[in-house]
Amino acid sequence: MSLSPLLVERSFGDLPGWGDDDHLPAFEAFRRSAFHVLVKPYRGGALGVDFSAFAEPYAQARAGAPANRSEARAFFERHFVPMLVRAEANAGLVTGFYEPQVEASPVRTDRFGVPLLSRPADLIDVDDANRPAGMDPYLAFARRTPDGPAEYFDRGAIERGALAGQGLEIAWLADKVDAFFIHVQGAARLAMTDGRLCRVTYAAKSGQRFTGPGKVLSELGEIPLAEVTMQSIRAWLKAHPERVDEILWRNRSYIFFREAAVDDASLGPIAAAKVPLTPGRSMAVDRLLHTFGTPFYIDAPTLTAFDARPFRRLMIAQDTGSAITGPARGDLFAGSGDAAGEIAGVVRNAADFHALVPRALAGGAQ
Repeated sequence: MSLSPLLVERSFGDLPGWGDDDHLPAFEAFRRSAFHVLVKPYRGGALGVDFSAFAEPYAQARAGAPANRSEARAFFERHFVPMLVRAEANAGLVTGFYEPQVEASPVRTDRFGVPLLSRPADLIDVDDANRPAGMDPYLAFARRTPDGPAEYFDRGAIERGALAGQGLEIAWLADKVDAFFIHVQGAARLAMTDGRLCRVTYAAKSGQRFTGPGKVLSELGEIPLAEVTMQSIRAWLKAHPERVDEILWRNRSYIFFREAAVDDASLGPIAAAKVPLTPGRSMAVDRLLHTFGTPFYIDAPTLTAFDARPFRRLMIAQDTGSAITGPARGDLFAGSGDAAGEIAGVVRNAADFHALVPRALAGGAQ
């Protein structure tokens, strides 16, 4: 497979700020993927970055870590060629995501009454092999019934009790909006009332399309689109508690979780690429187009939320998301907790994407 014409070869000298970045934390994130692929290789994306081309850089990464940032930079320059990723329509776009941390209870109480649920037994995966005629081809999950797979209960139905009594509750939260944003982020750290710190991560979803509350509120004329952030959405919902269900149920997609340990407090949850996310260095991409483990140099000069400087960093593709679609579209992992949420919630910036393509593939660009 040849590389897509959406990938245009450049040089490292063409990347604004390349020499100023600290490539060492990006290498550490890359190395985690290098070890994971010994267990299960990644699938190649439709843009033609074949997983097999990573064999040499992965082997070198596993062999040892650079001693300093200069050696880390040399590693990437030695093994990769930067290629501008052409956006198909508008300019490239980055947003942000994070791992919330909230207080939770292992049992339902008067204060803690909003559950996070585990995967139900009747939720099944569907694809072209078992999808009934007429079922929305978008649906990757469905409900097992005597008559075959059927569309699963949506958010409104589940929150009204469609799954009650099945013992699916992992933990209970105090606030429905907190729970919703945990669904949006796909993971959370839970400070349990019994003193434990635990984590929930994505296990499955009901299958329906994601509809963001920011889009809903903008279309209703409640918040101008240019002012939509996680913070502005939360503020509106707090000011209009009687309309929370009306707005949140417009997002029919519902997320189910599984419990996971917090082995390293400095890292985020294990995401779609099956490695822990690295704050400020892991990125979600369109999984159908890109290959997990690919380094991307992101140039977003208007984005200053991370460190009060224009965002020009080497990131590693280690997650995906239903809202992350297109060749020049990324979601930047900001970390865990409230401070990371303050960063992630305001990120929506134009960006240039440069995929670092293994040198073994560079000659295949058109």
